[in-house]
Amino acid sequence: MQARKKKQAERTNPWLYCLEIGFFAGLIWGLLHWMLYSLSFTKIIPGYLAEPFFRRTFLVTYWGHAMGIMMYVGFSAVAALLYYLLLGRFKGPWPGLIYGGAWYGAVIIIGAPALKIIGAPNVIGWNTLATMLCIFLLWGLFIGYSIAFEYHNEAGREPITVH
Repeated sequence: MQARKKKQAERTNPWLYCLEIGFFAGLIWGLLHWMLYSLSFTKIIPGYLAEPFFRRTFLVTYWGHAMGIMMYVGFSAVAALLYYLLLGRFKGPWPGLIYGGAWYGAVIIIGAPALKIIGAPNVIGWNTLATMLCIFLLWGLFIGYSIAFEYHNEAGREPITVH
């Protein structure tokens, strides 16, 4: 009985939970990006987020790919915290998909070409654009749905009543 009350009173720390979700989102989807790059589905190197800080000759090596995945983890952790602040009160998968699509537009369509990290959307090709859109949508869905499920699933926190 005492253990049950303690479990019910225990709440998840939202900031640490978001950092954890961001870590796994970056790791999973960063590795997926690396795999799709290796299979030539996308021309965008896995370390494109690190390109303002490192030379491209380094980023095309295996250590550069690892650095890119680490940058993706950091980016995802910040994005998960931002998701919690902006959209954490919404339920379901749609806010996460919209969030991922918004990041796709901000990073791939606007930001990276403006900073000369990747080529313009009309230059890099449809396969790359579609692959990156899918990665960002799945990434946003993972972050959004994970956070929504944790904070809107109150059934696990309800007291058990015996009649």
